[in-house]
Amino acid sequence: MVGKGSINHNSRKFTAENIAPERTHLNIDYCNENIEKVYHKLFDEALKRYNDKQTRADRKIENYYDKIRTGKQEKPFHELILQIGDKDNMSAESENGQLAKQILDEYYKGFRERNPNLYVFSVHLHMDEATPHIHIDFVPFTTGSKRGLDTRVSLKQALVAQGFKGGTRGDTEWSQWVLSEKEQLAAVMERYGIEWEQKGTHDKHLSVLDYKKQEREKEISALDSQIAEKTDVVKSLSDRVQNFDDGIERLQAISDSLDTAPEYNLPEPSGLMTAKTYKTKFAEPLIKRLKSLIKTVFARCFEAWDSYHRLNATNASLYRENQVLSRKNSSLNAENAELKEQNRDYKLLRKVFGSKQIDGLLEQAKQSKQHDKRFRDNQNER
Repeated sequence: MVGKGSINHNSRKFTAENIAPERTHLNIDYCNENIEKVYHKLFDEALKRYNDKQTRADRKIENYYDKIRTGKQEKPFHELILQIGDKDNMSAESENGQLAKQILDEYYKGFRERNPNLYVFSVHLHMDEATPHIHIDFVPFTTGSKRGLDTRVSLKQALVAQGFKGGTRGDTEWSQWVLSEKEQLAAVMERYGIEWEQKGTHDKHLSVLDYKKQEREKEISALDSQIAEKTDVVKSLSDRVQNFDDGIERLQAISDSLDTAPEYNLPEPSGLMTAKTYKTKFAEPLIKRLKSLIKTVFARCFEAWDSYHRLNATNASLYRENQVLSRKNSSLNAENAELKEQNRDYKLLRKVFGSKQIDGLLEQAKQSKQHDKRFRDNQNER
């Protein structure tokens, strides 16, 4: 689980009501550095490089820890809390509790090596509460940054540097990393003969909603691609239609030129030229040229008109298909928005009524649905 990170509580500088002081000596304190000193160690050199580049005094950062602590972009540190079982099967006072302590201790020994971009400054394994558990507090940092300090606080970039890449809203770098650490703990548990029982918590139900959202987003993306592709085709066809329109205009220009072009007009006969000579020398060649031109023009004209009508029909069909895809895209967007709203409502219900009660209601609904299905199947068989 993710903790809020109370360093004073973790290091037992004060004792809460749920703590058994007589067992506090069984706790393991791995490290407990002052966080402000940690910030100086990690970021002072980068802070100096950043401030040296600033030409305006108001842009210089006096205290990087205070800037992060009072800002809204990043948390000063993060906490991971892990435990094995519960007070019924892994009580801290039982033999199983001692086994849990041994497993958690072994798990933590590989934590720093697995997470080079998480500076661990406070780690405590508690045996003085109901169930053994470990608190791991760390400062996530990234190097080589192009904005702000070149070495700065960033949970997202720290985890990206360790190979975790976020996807959907419910599949972030953080959620992937937490799952990875749970799997590391499960691997240690397995070596001790303990199987990780992944209970049907709200993550299971939320994953269904997330899956539906992901599928809708994929469909929307595919439709967007189809619409873009069809739009390109429509534009291409429209350009071709325009070319045919231009061709018809050029044919008209040719037709008009027939009235003025010398090669398509008979000259006046000279006074000494006989009709037979005029016919042979001028009239017959002109008629031959005109027939050839007319055949070519008509062939191209009919070809152009045929293509024009076919393209118009195709264009209209693509337009209708594009409209259908657009409507389907809008419908999927609306469905996706509804799923997001259901997801928010579901989280709110869990927060208000508690996970246990909601899980119970979901299980009842599931059983009721299965019972109704069996009843209908039996009725159909009769």
